[in-house]
Amino acid sequence: MEAIVQRSAGLDVHKKIIVVTILLEQPDGSVSEETREYGTTYKACEGLASWLLSHEIQVSVMESTGIYWKNIYAALEKAGLRVSVVNARHVKQVPGRKTDVKDSQWLARLARYGLVKCSFIPPKDLRELRMVARYRTKLVGTLAGEKNRLHKTLDDAGVRLGNVVSDIGGVTATEIITGLVDGKSMDELLACTRGALNKKKDKLQAELEGELSARHLFLLKNLQEHITYLRNKLKELDNYIFEAMQPYQRQWEILQTIPGIDAVGAALLIIEIGVDMQQFGSREQFCSWAEMCPGNNESAGKKKSGKTPKGSKQLRYILCEAANAASKTDCQFQHKYKSLMIHRRHKKAIVAVGHKMLRVIFSRLKTGEVYQDSGISYKELVVKKNAPRWIKMLTKYDYAM
Repeated sequence: MEAIVQRSAGLDVHKKIIVVTILLEQPDGSVSEETREYGTTYKACEGLASWLLSHEIQVSVMESTGIYWKNIYAALEKAGLRVSVVNARHVKQVPGRKTDVKDSQWLARLARYGLVKCSFIPPKDLRELRMVARYRTKLVGTLAGEKNRLHKTLDDAGVRLGNVVSDIGGVTATEIITGLVDGKSMDELLACTRGALNKKKDKLQAELEGELSARHLFLLKNLQEHITYLRNKLKELDNYIFEAMQPYQRQWEILQTIPGIDAVGAALLIIEIGVDMQQFGSREQFCSWAEMCPGNNESAGKKKSGKTPKGSKQLRYILCEAANAASKTDCQFQHKYKSLMIHRRHKKAIVAVGHKMLRVIFSRLKTGEVYQDSGISYKELVVKKNAPRWIKMLTKYDYAM
């Protein structure tokens, strides 16, 4: 097999050590090999980068081991080295012949012959924003958990507020719960109602007649304070992410024209997939990388499970959330969802809609054009929205026939 790279390095990354093997092709065609161990501290990574630079390494390959590869990748990238991160499953060593040194030698050989498939690593700016975005996702989950705990505490006391209000975390429900904690009278609690809830005052009164002990009140007060804190933190994180979208303003605005994707969803998508679609190749390759397409498992002429493989949990979460929203709007995604629901369940239909949305996202980011649904007459929508105002002005200035 002909070597593609003359000077390659393989890095076997662990929590405390990095085992590095370099392969250097000599003028006579022979290959020299050297293996070293380095620590994972910042200075040790700088020393590793200097050693690789001194040998003029053309490509370095490492496995994506947990999160341990990230600071090493950043140090080598900063030094100007070409670094490839590969899926450990694709470069697995032969069982029974595994050591740290042999792992690094194997990676170096694969790099030398061009047999590694590089993983997508976003630019440094987006890599750092990923930490913020995933922290935001964690807070969203925590907030949902606290709302559920609040609901359970009320039910434990016999206060079935959830039977009357649609959202236990809404404005009206929050005012009523605050009134319960503050010990307000029933008349004051019923005065908090608004909208459609005004017609349900008798039912609301019956559901509020529970027995709240001192410990129920203590827990409700703490839960409300924590919920308020989490909401404020989420607003702060959203503002931070929106400000960070300035370099990607055009792409951010384009994604928001797709049904089901709001400002937050568009920002989170850009953080996960970037804005350069050329690196993914085609739409099919892009969807395959995201693991949002059906699995391909066939043997002896028999097709086996077509279950979607495991990919980025964060990207799947964003797409499924957007697909749920898009399935409730009058667009091609809703039609896709309804057609699939005839023979498929909700979850499978949502994943399929997410796959379709991902293909649209690829096309929009690649062409730089806003989304326009083929089944929607945008001129008709504009006329429908503005016709009453136009007619009013025409009548006012005596132009109406």
